[in-house]
Amino acid sequence: MPHRFRKSTDRRPPRTPRSLVDARPGRAVAFTFDGRPLTALPGQSLAAALWAAGITAWRTTRDGGRPRGAFCGIGQCFDCLITVNGRPNRRACLVPAAPGDIVTTQEGHGRADLDAR
Repeated sequence: MPHRFRKSTDRRPPRTPRSLVDARPGRAVAFTFDGRPLTALPGQSLAAALWAAGITAWRTTRDGGRPRGAFCGIGQCFDCLITVNGRPNRRACLVPAAPGDIVTTQEGHGRADLDAR
């Protein structure tokens, strides 16, 4: 039976923490949060970009309006819900920042059409 895993033909040196010391990120991407212009590194999640800007809360709870931000950081807890380009209930820890994104604080469940009247 042939071996399923072949040696890589890639001749680049292996990536090690030491080899990344001089790593340079790509050009920052611009987005807005509640009208405030911010930037993020390529591939950076919205949660990480907001933390880097000193913003730690971007949602309020349905019951009581308490502030929330990232809790688990891996998409399991839903505390980091945010509205991106008009779409509510996006997990900020999973959504990468994209150029021109319009990000807003999410109030409650994020859907005005679900409000009790």
